[in-house]
Amino acid sequence: MGSASDTTPPATIAPAPGLRVQLGRQLFGTMPEMADDIVARPGEGEHVFDFCRRLRLGETPEEAISLMAFALQPRPAVWWGHECLKAAPELLTEQDRAMMELCAAWVGEPTEANRYLALDAGLHVAVRGPGAWLALAVGWASGSMAPEGLPPALVPMFAIGRALNAGVLTALARVAQDKRRRMLDHYVGMAEVLAKTA
Repeated sequence: MGSASDTTPPATIAPAPGLRVQLGRQLFGTMPEMADDIVARPGEGEHVFDFCRRLRLGETPEEAISLMAFALQPRPAVWWGHECLKAAPELLTEQDRAMMELCAAWVGEPTEANRYLALDAGLHVAVRGPGAWLALAVGWASGSMAPEGLPPALVPMFAIGRALNAGVLTALARVAQDKRRRMLDHYVGMAEVLAKTA
């Protein structure tokens, strides 16, 4: 006969360098705006990964994606968004692909010039699909959220997470209903790997 520990994963102990902070409550403390996107709350001392696992198995598994969008450091976060979109290439538009190229350029070389290229592209699209949201995530990763040449407007810490969340969930919404849960699990799994290896 199995014990409870046979079905309950052990609590996460090892730090993940790709996360902004390690504990869920710390994350909500640094970005209370997350509460607009995630109804559930982490427990006392609950690691981000453990909270994410609980969200993924809960009533609204999409909240696990929202959590990782806010939890990852900017550079791995953008790459995660890029790889989420790339997971279903047949669902991407030409606009998505163009935006993804700008995002990949910034991840490879995170300069202000590359950041502004992505920001301007994301701000000036007629339709804001997942690629455009990803480009805005790059634009809001640091520095000023105002277009180049305008007075600087400091980017709030939560902005990149909000843009990534919109981009990844918009991409997920394009996936056929019968494949959506598997894709969601894939997205979350990629986020955890990136957080551990960043």
